[in-house]
Amino acid sequence: MPEILKTDGGVSEKIALSRAVEILKAGGVIAYPTETFYGLGADATNENAIRKIYDIKGRNFTHPISIIIAGEENLTPLVDTVPACALKLIKAFWPGPLTVVFKASAQISPLLTAQTGKIGIRVSSNTCATAIARKLGGPLTATSANLAGAPECSTVSEVITQIGDRIDAVVDGGKTAGGVGSTIIDVTAHPPQILREGVISRHLMMKP
Repeated sequence: MPEILKTDGGVSEKIALSRAVEILKAGGVIAYPTETFYGLGADATNENAIRKIYDIKGRNFTHPISIIIAGEENLTPLVDTVPACALKLIKAFWPGPLTVVFKASAQISPLLTAQTGKIGIRVSSNTCATAIARKLGGPLTATSANLAGAPECSTVSEVITQIGDRIDAVVDGGKTAGGVGSTIIDVTAHPPQILREGVISRHLMMKP
């Protein structure tokens, strides 16, 4: 069984999040709540930890892994450029369920990009996810906490059922919204290309 880290406010929540980051810094893997489903978190600068993510999910290395950062101010070192269209989207939809795909900088591991040279990034509107990224001091992997091809998880019990024997801890943030995942848009394309329509609709994104 993974360690269960309760986030019910106050001192106990601070302790839980600090413990989560301690596990991440040691190269471990956690599940944590986002604004859509539970995510599978590892230190995105640690290639051994990234490999664990692929092993846990039973996923091959041809599938990229997106990341969560604490805020827009953490974006620049991770990407080659931030196009004007991306700035407009960031202003409108971050923090929130929008993953923006950029040309990755040299700091980003090819394991995350699946050799595409592109990296998906978002700032989550879930306070736990944001706090973990901030305390970690760097990017946090944000792939869904499930087995490859299996349903995404919106509760701790669902996470434990699928991958509980494969991860170090679960940050218990209660039931997440579920439904659909984040919308993914590639701003390296001209015009930007919606790769997956999720919580944020195509219609809403294309408003002038």
